[in-house]
Amino acid sequence: MIERIIIIDSADPVSFYGVNNSNMQLIRNLFPKLRVAARGSVIKVIGEDSETAEFERKIKELEEYAVHHNALTEEVILDIVKGDAPKELKRDDVIIYGINGKPISGRTPNQQRLVEEFTRNDLTFALGPAGTGKTYVAIALAVRALKNREVRKIILSRPAVEAGEKLGFLPGDMKDKIDPYLQPLYDALEDMIPAAKLREYMESKVIQIAPLAFMRGRTLSDAVIVLDEAQNTTTHQIKMFLTRLGMNAKMIITGDVTQIDLPRSTASGLVQALRILRDVPGIGRVEFGKKDIVRHALVQRIVEAYERAAEAETKE
Repeated sequence: MIERIIIIDSADPVSFYGVNNSNMQLIRNLFPKLRVAARGSVIKVIGEDSETAEFERKIKELEEYAVHHNALTEEVILDIVKGDAPKELKRDDVIIYGINGKPISGRTPNQQRLVEEFTRNDLTFALGPAGTGKTYVAIALAVRALKNREVRKIILSRPAVEAGEKLGFLPGDMKDKIDPYLQPLYDALEDMIPAAKLREYMESKVIQIAPLAFMRGRTLSDAVIVLDEAQNTTTHQIKMFLTRLGMNAKMIITGDVTQIDLPRSTASGLVQALRILRDVPGIGRVEFGKKDIVRHALVQRIVEAYERAAEAETKE
């Protein structure tokens, strides 16, 4: 009789062990000759050498599945322990699996094109109106690269447009003041990474969310870097950001040139960058339209109404 210690350090504990340890109880039942104890990320198993070795191999297969799909069902456990391939619907368009195994994919042709441009280029611009999924798909691509160990970190940034007096009046320390500007990025991450794992990534700075001003002086290597709401950067800010790109890094810049919140006297850095970099090789560009809006159907009608009003004002 020997004892083996297996460390579960990649999978989310809730996904792996199941509600009320239901998955672990099923695994115990499938290996009746072994004594199994699980606490936290450590599983101890006692039994014959060959049987404990087989147990460890199956546990690692289950962990790999749980990491990839963010879910582990009774059917999958039975399939893997029996030596069968898990029965799953093969979908080529899935970027990653979110919370509870929800598949996240490019839902429109332009979202799928963003996936392709990201694969081909180290710098990609994703442009279009609100609700087209630009930021969501960009963050999904960053999470996929991290899970596949193609990069070591994710860096998400946004310009805090009101970074002067108004920010100072908000309560709390600097993090409390800037978090409201960055909340959409947190929302997307919470859809894709289990809460405990996301907290671990944030604390260890594997995932960093910071306002644009905090990027100055850094070289960002081995990372996927996403700049959201880039239409609200100044010409100096976006140049500074673009030149942060380091080795083995990819950058996605999202923005909507029809929603610029800068003072009228300040030029948008995104508009300038698109003009200057138009013919530079190695830069992808995807332009989303009203047909790509994947929020509530009313959002598309709102966008169209504002466009008609803007055209009418121009004619007047």
